[in-house]
Amino acid sequence: MNNSTVRFHPYQRYASKTNIEPTAPLPNLTIGLQPTPPKRSKETPQLCKVDKYIILERSGGGNLHRAINTDTQRELSCKIIEVNLFRETLSPLFHLPSHDGINRVIEILVSDSYAYVFFEKSFGDLHSYVRTKRRLKEEEASKIFSQIASVVSHCHTSGVVLRDLKLRKFVFQNEERTKVKLEGLDDACLLDGNNDTLEDKHGCPAYVSPEILQSTGGYSGKAADIWSLGVMLYTMVVGRYPFHDSEPTALFSKIRRGNFTIPDTVSSKAKCLIRSMMRRDPNERLSAAEILEHPWFNSTFPINSPCRVDQKIPDQTVPDLTTDDNTSFFL
Repeated sequence: MNNSTVRFHPYQRYASKTNIEPTAPLPNLTIGLQPTPPKRSKETPQLCKVDKYIILERSGGGNLHRAINTDTQRELSCKIIEVNLFRETLSPLFHLPSHDGINRVIEILVSDSYAYVFFEKSFGDLHSYVRTKRRLKEEEASKIFSQIASVVSHCHTSGVVLRDLKLRKFVFQNEERTKVKLEGLDDACLLDGNNDTLEDKHGCPAYVSPEILQSTGGYSGKAADIWSLGVMLYTMVVGRYPFHDSEPTALFSKIRRGNFTIPDTVSSKAKCLIRSMMRRDPNERLSAAEILEHPWFNSTFPINSPCRVDQKIPDQTVPDLTTDDNTSFFL
């Protein structure tokens, strides 16, 4: 098979690999045709070679594999997608204008069975980071959360709803763990015009908004994203989910009621922002752009202030990834 590089438009969903019409080059993107590598055994480490890349095990239990460029020894991340799905999977990513907080595609290699999508290396996910630290000081949380809100605002302005927002979706760009980026847009939805009404029941149980749990009717995708942002910030500064229960039915009942408490260890401005994002009525929630204007981000935080634990609240830890954060009860 010819291994020469071929460029094509990502929305040509049904284009044949052997009959692809050339289009204007996409920035920073090359797509090459590659032979399908040998199938990997589940009993052996996931390792294969694709062109100049060695594909290694998944990084940090996430959806992306580690990959090594054998020419430069540079480490990247790789997402492996069934070849008939990769254009549709990546379409929200190609639709968005460039943003520093969204994972950038370096290269795509296509075989008969799979597409190998290469991204910049990341340095761990935000869920694991918060779990390790138990909770973040507000000064650190504000710097990280402003980057997250900026990404969501950029997506909403560009007609993309993220749908399954959670801490796990954001990873660190640097070893110092001061810059984050959205790892991917696998669950994102491209809007048709200004109407953001969605019908599907999609999301992670701990982050899902009350209106999604209604038995009938559509809901605002953007407002549902804002609720999830509120859950993310709550978890970052408190160290646990605002709604938590081992039984899905009980968990959903708590979310429908929309009642939660914020410990007194959280500042008044942070409480205000969390409550402004987690209004039970979607129409009363802040927009992503309005979140960035909240005075909490300009607060003067105490230097080296201890991150206190509220002894009145049990189970004050972020659950492990193998529990409900990594499970979805929606289709």
